[in-house]
Amino acid sequence: MKIYRYKHRNKAYYGILKEETLFPIEGSIFRKFKIKKKGIPISDVILVPPVKPSKIIAVGVNYKDHAMETGRSLPEEPLIFLKPPSAVIGPNEIIIYPKMAKRVDYEGELALIIKKKAYDLGEDDNVEDFILGYTCFNDITARDLQRKDIQFTRAKSFDTFAAVGPCILTDVDPSGLRLKTFLNGKLRQSSSTKNLIFPIPFLVRFISRIMTINPGDIITTGTPAGIGPMVPGDRVDVQIEGIGTLSNKVMKIKR
Repeated sequence: MKIYRYKHRNKAYYGILKEETLFPIEGSIFRKFKIKKKGIPISDVILVPPVKPSKIIAVGVNYKDHAMETGRSLPEEPLIFLKPPSAVIGPNEIIIYPKMAKRVDYEGELALIIKKKAYDLGEDDNVEDFILGYTCFNDITARDLQRKDIQFTRAKSFDTFAAVGPCILTDVDPSGLRLKTFLNGKLRQSSSTKNLIFPIPFLVRFISRIMTINPGDIITTGTPAGIGPMVPGDRVDVQIEGIGTLSNKVMKIKR
C-alpha cells in the first residue's frame, strides 16, 4: 500500500494510491483508518512531505563502499545525528543552495517512518510493529562545512536539506531494495539495502535505547557510494524499488 500526503484546494489530506487515483483516508495513518470511496486523480494534486516529524534521526557511514570513498573506517556501532524538522521538503520542492556553502552534495537513502512510540526496545520486541513504512530520502549535505566543523549539525541542517517522499510504502521487506540516485538524468549511486552495515531492526532498537522515537519521526539508513556535488540548476532523483522517485531541483536564492 502506498500512502501519500497531498494538497488539494489548499487543504492537506492523506490518501491511498490505486492505479492513478488517490482515495482520501478518514482517520490517522498511525492507527486504523477508513478509505473513502470517492477518489481524485493524482495529477490534480500537489504532493507534500509524507509526514511532519518531530525529529529526523540520520545514520552515517552505513554502507561499506561509502565508508571507503570517504576514507572512514567501518563503525563499530551506528553513527547517528539529527536533522531538524525545519529542513524537510517534499517532492518537486526546491533545494536551496546556502550562501555560506561552497560544496553541497546529494545523498540518496532509504528512510523509514515510525508508526508508534518506541523507547528502549528489547531483542524480543518486533521492530516491524513500530514501523509504518518506507520512503525515499535525500540527506543533503554542505560537504565543505562538514569537513570544517568536524561534527554534522551545520552541514546537515539548512532549510530544504531533508527531501523526503513521494509516498510511504507499507508491507514491504526493506532488506533488499534497489536504490539509485540520478543527477540530471545520469546515474550516480546504485546499490541495495542488502549492503547495509547495520540492518534496520538493529538501527531502530539502537536508537530507541538512546531517545524516544515518536509516530511520524523519520529514521534514515545511510547512503551508498557515489555521493557528489550539486550546483544551482541541477535536478536530483532518488529512486527506490517499489516506492518511486523523489525529484528536487537545486536553486540559489537571493535574499
